[in-house]
Amino acid sequence: MDDRTVLVLNGPNLNLLGEREPEVYGHDTLADVEALCVAEATRHGLVVDFRQSNHEGTLVDWVQEGRAGSAGIVLNAAGYTHTSVALRDALSACRVPRVEVHISDIHAREEFRHFSYLTDVCDHHVIGHGVAGYAEAIAWLAGRRA
Repeated sequence: MDDRTVLVLNGPNLNLLGEREPEVYGHDTLADVEALCVAEATRHGLVVDFRQSNHEGTLVDWVQEGRAGSAGIVLNAAGYTHTSVALRDALSACRVPRVEVHISDIHAREEFRHFSYLTDVCDHHVIGHGVAGYAEAIAWLAGRRA
């Protein structure tokens, strides 16, 4: 991974975007999100490494893989946001900028979603801006490189 690569990681159930609760998450699919990320990264002279896993350990491995030498990490940890100390610890070991992204406004949803284990170990947060939040996160990372 080189310093032009943005690692975009997606957690559990995001593979079901466009099908699962479209009233909350919209109708865009994960493939649509990937295309959006690639377009935004290209606009800034960056490249995207886009991944999704339903498995916490896999996400931890990927964070560790991108913790140094990349342009940064964009992470939508989905349900692991509210439960994963392991993911939090992996992010805290990163030497690159980290952006927490959530499609929905987690603070306006069920009470258990209001707390994020990741917030204090991420450098920036884009919450409740729909899938456009991913592009905002990449633009923020690009601005840090300028």
